Amino acid sequence: MSIRVQNISKVFERFPALNGVTLEVKQGDLLALLGPSGSGKTTLLRIIAGLEFPHSNDGKVFFEDREVTWSSAYERRAGFVFQHYALFNHMTIAENIAFGLRVRPRKTRPPEAEIQKKIKDLLAMVQLPGLEHRFPTQLSGGQRQRIALARALAVEPKILLLDEPFGALDAKVRKELRKWLREFHNQTGLTTIFVTHDQDEAFELADHIVILHEGKIQQAGTPHEILSRPANRFVAEFLDLPFPS
Repeated sequence: MSIRVQNISKVFERFPALNGVTLEVKQGDLLALLGPSGSGKTTLLRIIAGLEFPHSNDGKVFFEDREVTWSSAYERRAGFVFQHYALFNHMTIAENIAFGLRVRPRKTRPPEAEIQKKIKDLLAMVQLPGLEHRFPTQLSGGQRQRIALARALAVEPKILLLDEPFGALDAKVRKELRKWLREFHNQTGLTTIFVTHDQDEAFELADHIVILHEGKIQQAGTPHEILSRPANRFVAEFLDLPFPS
């Protein structure tokens, strides 16, 4: 599914988090929102997810050709993975994965046998079979992040959104999960947007990168385009690249 945001602005207590952002994400793309803290990247991700809304009626969000600007997160069918997993520690791994399915209205809730099958299939997909009866506190950070991804995928999302997905992990685990996420994306082809402040992560993983600063897009393009032709002095200094004086 393609995504388009048009003229999105957002203000928090007079602080402009986003200022007229326009962006298009192609079907099947793996896109990184990159920038320093406070640049607006997480706010933009949450607006795409339906967890926040634009400041004015001028801003619009489209999934394909359907406007979803004021639609709920549930209506958008977006899978969201939080930075710190947001798993329920009092629930087993199976219960965590199935949560989004079991809270559906009765009319749209799958039968229990179908839910059980989906749990097993998703655990196999994230390469953690047989952990149904464990609790999140019994897993490593990398394993918990994969379970968080499985929970997001359980509702069969149209798009996948990840907020600093590896930020809470140590360097070795982060590197392993980067490779795993890239392979996972290649297999599924699910349109994916992830937020990061880690330049290596963005340039290693993403098909396209959007660099934000002070609520505005500074540059968007492929990793090669950005590294070879930084658009302005901020991008060059942020990435430690030469820029004509």
